[in-house]
Amino acid sequence: MIPSEVTRKGFLMGMAGGTLLVQNERATITVEGDWRVRVSAGGFSVGSKEVQIAEETVLQVTPTTILTIKDEKYDSLALYNPKAAPWTRGTKLKQLATAETTAPQMLEPNSVVVKPSPGGSPYKLGKDYDLEPQWATFGRMEGGIPENTPVWVDYVCGWGRIDSIVVDRAGKVSLHTGKPHNATPEPPPTASKETRIANIWLPGNLKHLTETNLYPLLEPHYPHPKRRGKTTAQLLLPKTWHKLTTGEPIHILAWGDSVTAGGEASSIEKRYQNRFVAHLKERFPKANIRLTTAGWGGRNTDSFLNEPPGAEFNFDHAVITPHPDLIVMEFVNDAWMSPEVVEQKYSYLLKRFQEIGAEWAILTPHYVRPDWMNSPNERVETDPRPYVAGVRQFCTKHSIALADASLRWGHLVKEGIPYMTLLSNSINHPNDPGHEIFAQALMELF
Repeated sequence: MIPSEVTRKGFLMGMAGGTLLVQNERATITVEGDWRVRVSAGGFSVGSKEVQIAEETVLQVTPTTILTIKDEKYDSLALYNPKAAPWTRGTKLKQLATAETTAPQMLEPNSVVVKPSPGGSPYKLGKDYDLEPQWATFGRMEGGIPENTPVWVDYVCGWGRIDSIVVDRAGKVSLHTGKPHNATPEPPPTASKETRIANIWLPGNLKHLTETNLYPLLEPHYPHPKRRGKTTAQLLLPKTWHKLTTGEPIHILAWGDSVTAGGEASSIEKRYQNRFVAHLKERFPKANIRLTTAGWGGRNTDSFLNEPPGAEFNFDHAVITPHPDLIVMEFVNDAWMSPEVVEQKYSYLLKRFQEIGAEWAILTPHYVRPDWMNSPNERVETDPRPYVAGVRQFCTKHSIALADASLRWGHLVKEGIPYMTLLSNSINHPNDPGHEIFAQALMELF
């Protein structure tokens, strides 16, 4: 038996009367055919829990969920702008509209038919309207479909889904089918007598299964490091620690980009900084915390520094003048920086923070769409971005508190979760569980 690389390896031992004895044989999970998965008999470890699979089972997976849309009405179309970001070039096809953007690569481009009425003669692509096929946005062209004219659209698209392989107490294997969604599908629920051993990720454009679609639950929970002695906060954030433990008023400022501004948390209470404060109050019952936020969508640290005096997001006005005790910083939009640039630019920030007596905790960023991370798919365990390496080096060199959220995003592979399913806009905005990852990374300091 040769296990797949995404399975647990076993070992074979001994001979008795010419019969090979198998000890501690490990179960494997492998793709067999376009839409079948084979689970062999044996033991399977889900973290510290050992599951025994009674017999080999072949599971038939339902192909990607396909939607066939007929006569979907649009009261009017935006003018197509080929120079805009692809998800903003025109009107969004409704079934692929996500938070802010559209789900990419889910549309069957040749299926799109735009009509003046149900059953009417189709408008012509490239003359009456234009289409961005990867991002499912379309719009009228000058001299084509008139402004403020309703249209009816036919098209075919896929929605993503997460299915789960589960094992009951008798060792029987079965497949639970998840609920489709265009951006953030979740694994299906399991019964109390069942153990989830793997998830199957089916993006909306999937033509057949491969090994990359298998997500065994090797470590269902992020492993919290064991600490001896003082916490990171006691060592690197002593003023913050003192005020939290004594109940003295403390001002925490969350500084960042669109994620810090709230995208795509479902409410203010679900933003990472609010969850962080909620956790702090549980950890420190005496804590008297005031939280403020300076979050500016689509911008980076340079944007704040380059704003003129008096502007809302001018660095001095938004970050320095409030004199926070603790600055929590998140900037995925700084990810263009090399380690050398991080050292240069963040050294200036450190100097300014030290001048006002503020302590500083830096969050490494969440994962974003794979092509922005130079990855062919969502299976990214080790963050490849030079910026992340630079932040880690900077924090070590200058004794700055590092909340390494990137490590937690990389661990999602072992938890059976494709990280893209935590991005509500299919690009770079985490949903509520994604914001919670930031909050947990910050709490690790304490």
